Amino acid sequence: MARKKSPTLTEAELRIMQALWQIGQGAVAEVHAALPDPESLAYNTVLTTLRILEGKGYVRHEPGPGRAYIYSPLVDREAARRETLGQVVRQFFDGSPSALVLNLLESEDLDEAELERLRRMIREAGEK
Repeated sequence: MARKKSPTLTEAELRIMQALWQIGQGAVAEVHAALPDPESLAYNTVLTTLRILEGKGYVRHEPGPGRAYIYSPLVDREAARRETLGQVVRQFFDGSPSALVLNLLESEDLDEAELERLRRMIREAGEK
């Protein structure tokens, strides 16, 4: 059975997007070179992943110099984070953001400064 397409970024797609966000735009070779460990992914893998990302609406391409296409992100890092977090909330926490937050509070060791920051953010959100 074929694997269901993910509307959010897979781990491999995220690596490519991080490189693209870092350089702003570029040809496949430039995106490949911007990876933290370019030798870990083949050029063709980067090309294929960019095409997948284009199909998902995360990037677009335009003709560049010569035969190369220039790829640009259509989605910024924050929008990708929000989409992924929304997917996690829907999939694992029955659509409840508070269940996610409670799970984080129960499973993470937060220092007092981080807890105070969260308290302040909760108060500010309640004032809106």
